[in-house]
Order: sequence, then C-alpha cells, then structure tokens
Amino acid sequence: MAQTHTLRKPTTKPSPNLSSLVTSITSLLQTLNPQNPNASQALKPFSPHLTPTLVIQVINTIQSPNHALFFFNWASNPQPNPTYYSHNRHCYAAITDSLLSHSLFSTAHHLLLRSNNLSDSLISKFIIALGNRRDIRGAIHWFHKANTFSHGRCLLSCNAVLGVLVRANRINLAKSIFDQVVAEAVFDPDVFTYTTMIRGFCKMGMVHSALKVFDEMRCSPNLVTYNTLIHGFCKNGDMEGAKRVFDRMVEEGGQSCKPDVVTFTTLIDGYSKKGEFRDALECMEEMVKQGCHPNVLTYNALIEGLCLGGHVDEARKMMSRMRLSGLEDNVTTNTSMMKGFCIAGRSEEAIMHLKEMVSRGMRLDVKAYSVIVNEYCKIRKPDDALLLIREMVVNGIKPSVSSFNAVFRVLVDIGKLDEAVHLLKQMPQMGCMPNFLSYSSVICGICKVNGWMEEVEELVSEMLENGHNLDTTLYNSLLGGYCDLGDEEMALRTVYDMIDKNFLINRDTFCMFVKLLCEKGKVRKAVTVLEEMCRRCNVPDVNVYRGFLCQYLETEEH
Repeated sequence: MAQTHTLRKPTTKPSPNLSSLVTSITSLLQTLNPQNPNASQALKPFSPHLTPTLVIQVINTIQSPNHALFFFNWASNPQPNPTYYSHNRHCYAAITDSLLSHSLFSTAHHLLLRSNNLSDSLISKFIIALGNRRDIRGAIHWFHKANTFSHGRCLLSCNAVLGVLVRANRINLAKSIFDQVVAEAVFDPDVFTYTTMIRGFCKMGMVHSALKVFDEMRCSPNLVTYNTLIHGFCKNGDMEGAKRVFDRMVEEGGQSCKPDVVTFTTLIDGYSKKGEFRDALECMEEMVKQGCHPNVLTYNALIEGLCLGGHVDEARKMMSRMRLSGLEDNVTTNTSMMKGFCIAGRSEEAIMHLKEMVSRGMRLDVKAYSVIVNEYCKIRKPDDALLLIREMVVNGIKPSVSSFNAVFRVLVDIGKLDEAVHLLKQMPQMGCMPNFLSYSSVICGICKVNGWMEEVEELVSEMLENGHNLDTTLYNSLLGGYCDLGDEEMALRTVYDMIDKNFLINRDTFCMFVKLLCEKGKVRKAVTVLEEMCRRCNVPDVNVYRGFLCQYLETEEH
C-alpha cells in the first residue's frame, strides 16, 4: 500500500497592526542618533510595512522634530523598498506641521524646496504658524512668496494671511490685501475669504463695511457667514440691523443656512444686553417653534440680561425653566443670579446663593467669588470679603486685583489702616501683584493720619520699584502728610518734585504748605514757590492762590 503524505501549508507570520508598528518605530527612534549615518540601518525591518498612514502617525506621535525628520527622510527612500512606497501630500503636510510647531521654518522650507513639494496649501501653514507667533511681518512675507510662487493663484495663503491679520486687529492691512485680490481677479475669493473679512470688520465695530463685503460676495454665504454678521450687529447694539440679516438668512439662505442654535442665541444675547426682554423671549419662542432647542448658553444669555436689568425674580423663573428642560445650570448661570441679587440690593440672598453653589459642589471661578467680595465691601464688611479672598487662594484660584482694591477702599474708609498696609504687603504671596490703584488707595489713606509717613515712604519706594509712578493725587497726599508732620524739608522736596513733573499743587494742600512755612517764619519762600509753579505749570485760578498767600503776608507784616 502506497504511503500518502499530507502537504502542510507554510505558516505565515501575521502582519503587525498599525498601532503596534507606530509604537515600535517611535520607541526605536528615541534610541537612535539622527546624526549617525548608520542609524537608518535599524529601520530596515519596517520597510515592508510603510504606508502614508503609518508615516503620518509616526510623525504625529514622535515628540522630537529631529527624529520625525530623520524618519521622514529615511522613508523617502527606504532600502529595501519592496512595496515601492513614496510619500503623498498628506505626509508632507504632517512633517511640515511637525517642523513648524517647533519653529523650524528654514528646515521645513528647504525640505519642501528640495522635494519640489512647495505648494499654496503648505505655504498657508507657514503663514498660520507665523501668525500664532504674532509675527505679522513674517506672515505677510510668506504670502508674497506664495503669490510669486503660484503666479497669484494662492487662495489658501490669502485666506491664511487674512485670518492672521484679523486676529491681530490689523483690519486696514487685511482690507488692502483683500481689495488687491478682488481687483486683480487672478482667483475667485471663496466663502472663507469673505467671511474672514466680515469677521474682521465686525470685530472692529465696522458693521456697515462688513455688510458691504457681504452684499458684494461672488459666492453664496454659508451659515458661519450669516452668524458672523448677525453677531457683529448685535455686538454694536444694532438689533434692527441684526434682524434684517436674520430675515435675509431665512429668505435667501436655503436649507444649508437655516438658523441654528448659534443664530438664535446671538440674537437673544443681543436683545437681553439692550434690555429688550420681550423681543428676547419672542426670539426664544420662535427658536423652539423652528425645532431648534435652546442650550445652556441660550438660557445664560437671557438670565444674565434679566439680572443686569434688575429682574432677578424673572431670571430665577427662567433658571427653573432651564432645569425643567433637562439642562443643568452652571457657574456662569449662578454668577449672573448673584449679580442680579446684588443689583436689586438683596445682599443676603446673593451671599446665600454663593454658599448654595459651594454646597452643590460647584467649582467656583474668580468671577463668582468677585461678585460677593465686592458686595461685602459695598455693605462695609471687609473682613468677610477678605475671608473669601483667602478661600480663593486656598482653592487655587488667583484673586483679581480689583477685589483687593475694593477691600482697600473699605479698610481705609473705616480706619483699619494697619490691616490695609498688611494686606498690601501680603498680596504677592496671595498670587496677585498690587497695581497703581492698590498703592494709591492705601498711601492716600495713611497720609491723612499722623505718624504714618515712614510707612508711606516705604510703600512709595516699593511702588516705584514695581514700575508705578506717582500722580497728582498721590503727590498732593504726600505733601499734605509732610505738612501735617511739620517736615519743612520733605515738604519742599515734594513741592519741587511736583513742579518738575508739571503737577499742580491743589489749593487745599497749598494752604497747608503756606501755613507750615508761615509757622517756620518762611512765608516769603512760599511766594518763590508760587512764582516757580506759575512759570512752569498751568495754574488755573492763580489769583485764588495769590489772594490766599497775601493773607499770610499781611499777617506777617502786622
């Protein structure tokens, strides 16, 4: 009997999946030195698996741009190359993004030139990257490079540079480029081009210029275009203009430009900010009728408007309606409610509302805390305000300088000068540097009290070191303090400092100064000071100063 043999199929090693290949390659790359000419030998085993998708994922995963470029260059001409792999345009886009994100502009440029892959699309990436660095000159330079390179057919680079200029509020420069593009007609601006210009004009409050661009569009506007223009009119407080654009959107926009939640929320916010709540509510009803559901931002816009208008009870009903619709109120909603209680003079309810927010586990932000800090100061409870500021610091929230300044004003008003000075010195440790108003409030306050001038001089010195200069009010306070102290030398030095800086000594302080010199038997010195002040400063009511001085001169003669 003949013996039969069963043939076995050769076993094949399963191909590794994409994720494991990316992990293996990136791990290997991190161990290689790109400067070593033999380093590429280690990548040979991956040649059979090369695809554009793999190359792009490796470039996007590896953090070092030098290793990304090393891998990209190897994959450009792998040895061996069994699958005849070559980079596509998406691969060049990926390596360009990697290099530009590390500001390697020259490297990226040379790579694209060498491989003959420089294109309008890739140049637009250079422009955007330079714009992110606020290098406007560089972005414009690259736009002109694209214009030359592509013989004017550079739509993407044009859109990129317009976007950069609009973000930088350089609307006149953007307009000159836009006008040139339209006049030369080498390529047709697209909806993105027009929308960017409309956004720029609206951002600068030039809504009629934005409307002119809209009316002259050579392509159909899209939903973003309409929403941008509506927002511009609302921001300007021109709700009639916004409504006209909305009506055009409904009549001419078609199915692709049906008003959405952004459209309605923008209108509701605009009406609310103007106190036109009936129109805002009608807009919301229309929104629901159109099958467009209000979101948290929609309700917040209406609630904020009601609160700022003093209609806090209506706002509370709106918040209940919001919850019943299945939406959860957030910190912004409740901050508006607290503002509403404060505006209505219902301080206790505002404070209770903050405590409820904390009990609900809400992560309060600086705006929420600041509302109640300011309210505590308004009702002259600086200690409670300060407790809240300290709570903010403990919770890792940086208090605003305006909250500290509100506390300073109250502490000075009620005579708690020690606490004011101590808090001013503590501010940097609490994550907030004093500004000019911080120093001014405290210094002017303690200048009025005898025995504090040494502390004043220390604070003035610190203030100057931190880059804040004294103004007329501060100088007059200093002069008044030295006069009260009877310090003739420092009073005179302050006076001449003021004259040197063209600051006017006010009449009350001048009166104190003359009185001090009179007590020292030097009233004639005051005459010299007044003459110098009149010669170098603009002194209104100079006769009042002279008349007052004459009274002291007559007293001295008698």
